[in-house]
Amino acid sequence: MIGMLSNISMDLLICGGAGFIGSAFIRNHLKNNPKDKIMNLDSLTIGSNKDNLKEIEQNPNYTFIKDDIRNFETVSKFSQMSDIIINFAAETHVDRSIANPKPFIDTNIVGTYTLLEAARKYDKLFFHISTDEIYGDAETNISSSEEDPIKPSNPYSATKASSDMLVGAYYRTYGMKCITTRCTNNFGPYQFPEKLIPKTIIRATRNLKIPLYDGGYQIRSWIYVLDHVEAIESLIKNGKSGEVYNITAWNEITNKTVVENILKLLNKPLDLIDTVGDRPGHDKRYSINASKIQRTTGWKPKYEFDQALRETVSWYENNVKWWESLANEKTLHPQPWTIS
Repeated sequence: MIGMLSNISMDLLICGGAGFIGSAFIRNHLKNNPKDKIMNLDSLTIGSNKDNLKEIEQNPNYTFIKDDIRNFETVSKFSQMSDIIINFAAETHVDRSIANPKPFIDTNIVGTYTLLEAARKYDKLFFHISTDEIYGDAETNISSSEEDPIKPSNPYSATKASSDMLVGAYYRTYGMKCITTRCTNNFGPYQFPEKLIPKTIIRATRNLKIPLYDGGYQIRSWIYVLDHVEAIESLIKNGKSGEVYNITAWNEITNKTVVENILKLLNKPLDLIDTVGDRPGHDKRYSINASKIQRTTGWKPKYEFDQALRETVSWYENNVKWWESLANEKTLHPQPWTIS
């Protein structure tokens, strides 16, 4: 177990901490662990935003480092100073990976390799944040477990699968301390506008059509971001090195239903929905089994989907200044792979 790290205080190197999930982890962790120190390494590419952390940027226990996770000199320096490395850094948008896979290969594979080398050099615990998308399409009434084969369908999920396998190989070959988590679709405040839920809220607010691939009948499982970061916290205390843990809140819903619920919350007509052609290699259903993390740590999701969605919609309505400059043609375009 990793519980030996939960002492009086810890130094954490958070990679990709200016992104949606990474920033949620940092805000939540410092709130609950005020004596801990966090170093946030982020290159501030698309999807990252320093404004996500405005409320804690003056905290003396928080340090921001603008650099790339592929820079071994920087990664090595701050790894040496940390007790634990948590890798949230990733290119994540499937549509963009279809348009240009190279940034995904560079960050998700080469970046993970660089972090692993630094963690190995200084014998640090390495936490790798992955995705349920690496399992590929799930058959009806079947949920993927951590032991199931991985079947990535697009360049994004393929690069995440590759990085997962690197982590597993470093554990097996070098005896490194490492844990991998695979989580379902996250949502909540501060999510970048190109993702389904914020894109829908923003486009509906502007009375723009809401593009849905192939009618929106694809099924995704959703989790409120604070439930996700609390799951990670539970594994920092009680996770077992070398293991993979699925994380989900079991909210399996079609994309169409999610969009319809948002339109109803905003009092917008359902005819804003616009069916567009399906994207290449589109998975129809994701579903994972998270009983392992519950057995190991006792973690369970706290947030009910409908209420969390209402609060998320309200947050975007009340924080236009945060997203206004981010909501441009490229982030809101219905088919980003068509943009040069």
